[in-house]
Amino acid sequence: MITQGRSLVKPSGGLKKPYRKKRLYERGAQPTTGKLGSSRRSRVDRITGGAVKQRVLQAAVANVYNPATKKYAVAKIKTVSNNPANRYFTRANIITKGAVLDTELGKARVTNRPGQEGQVNAVLVQ
Repeated sequence: MITQGRSLVKPSGGLKKPYRKKRLYERGAQPTTGKLGSSRRSRVDRITGGAVKQRVLQAAVANVYNPATKKYAVAKIKTVSNNPANRYFTRANIITKGAVLDTELGKARVTNRPGQEGQVNAVLVQ
């Protein structure tokens, strides 16, 4: 189990003794990086406070907002043209917040965190 608890390694390199077991509220998860592909979501993950997260594993479409017409449209994603989070994400077509997508409506910047929210929202870039 991945946890976000206290590290057991001292600055000197020695090990601290664990004073308790892992707690459920300390649990973490691997980063979910949504890729380009046929739409797939993960199972629903329960998080602290009883809220739920539905993570994007693969996405084929994005909810694109056009500031000129002030309307939303569902657009098919062609490719990831730029991802400032990591240059290798562009090559692997990984979608994160801030990524620039090439859609059928034009270029669009992702405004949400698909790995946390379950869909891809974007705004057209002029």
